[in-house]
Amino acid sequence: MRPEDNRPTTPIVVPQRQSTSLSSIRTTGSDQAAELVRGQIDAIYQNDPTHSAPVEQPKNGPIEYKPKVSESPENLQYSNQSAQPTSPYDRTHNEEQHEIQTSAWQRYHTAWQSYYQQYYERYYVGQVHEAKKSLEAQAASQIDVNRDDEPISTDEAMYDLRSKLRSQINERATKVRKSRHFIPTIAAIFVMLVFLFLQYNRVMFAAVEAYVTPGNMDPSTIIVDPSSQIAVGPEPRLIVPKINVDVPIVWDAVASNQDSLNEAMNHGVAWFNIKGASAKPGEVGNFVVSGHSSNDWLDNGNYKFIFARLEQVKEGDVVYVNYNSVRYTYNVVRLQVVKPNNVTALTTPTNKPLITLITCVPLGTADNRLLVWAEQVSPDPATAATQAPSSASSSTPAQMPSNSPTFLQRIFGGGN
Repeated sequence: MRPEDNRPTTPIVVPQRQSTSLSSIRTTGSDQAAELVRGQIDAIYQNDPTHSAPVEQPKNGPIEYKPKVSESPENLQYSNQSAQPTSPYDRTHNEEQHEIQTSAWQRYHTAWQSYYQQYYERYYVGQVHEAKKSLEAQAASQIDVNRDDEPISTDEAMYDLRSKLRSQINERATKVRKSRHFIPTIAAIFVMLVFLFLQYNRVMFAAVEAYVTPGNMDPSTIIVDPSSQIAVGPEPRLIVPKINVDVPIVWDAVASNQDSLNEAMNHGVAWFNIKGASAKPGEVGNFVVSGHSSNDWLDNGNYKFIFARLEQVKEGDVVYVNYNSVRYTYNVVRLQVVKPNNVTALTTPTNKPLITLITCVPLGTADNRLLVWAEQVSPDPATAATQAPSSASSSTPAQMPSNSPTFLQRIFGGGN
């Protein structure tokens, strides 16, 4: 409610008309009627409500009204407005004019108190709710920190690690599957795997053959006493019990021709007949035989991995050779690793019957050559050994026997 709404208003007093005979007005004509209406309007704007008074009524004519002119020419409404207080506060707080009841003020203040009480109640309840949520969040984070600080067992740590790895692998796999480069990448990987297999398959197969494939040696050929003699067949064979080797010896390989040596080693172990190392079993000098430790899976032959375990031979192990129906027994005295072109290592002067086994190392490669030296102990070399004929020796080759060429060597040339 605005203060101006309580301002007292002075009603406009309209004087009551006195009864006038219509018949008499009509008889006076239009001028008398107009004068009468004008007089009544002038009376409304006069200060005195009783401004008009009937004039003496003629005996034979209509009643004539004459307005009573007020001494003050002021308008009634203007006078009332001028009489009001000039201060809005005085107009709205005039207790004489505005009578205010005590019960009304009490209801007014009660309503305002109720409003502010509800307002602040909702405000503080909201603040308490926000504080509670903040405390709960802090407590949850503190619990997580405490859990992280707690020591975990090995199984839990491995489980967490596996879970993280699976999650990362699944995420990466999903991204790769969605990539438009997925198929070309898979094709490139496949081609690379094929290339690696063709180039290094001998490494894998040699490792398998060295530790999985059982030996082909006949247990009846193993001699417990190296000095004892048993009857053997005329076929020349090399027997190494430590690595379960029982393999034929091929005598017709040309030492200076790698292809001839490889062909011979496809059927057993090859006699590496060179100048200064051309002896045979029972003769004074060095009897040299060579065999594959690993070869390509495309190569022919049943003896591609015959010396795959030759590195396991140690000093004191026994080696047997059957030659001309006689078994010769040798004891391993040393092992030596040399370069392929160090052929002179085989021509060391000696006055004893020796045997030297040659193969490529490391397994699956042809980087170096392993030499296993053994001395004859049976038959007694002091009485049974003979001199090797010098005519049996051939020219000295540039390098020792090797594995077959690798995939790249076959394409671009070169050898081991």
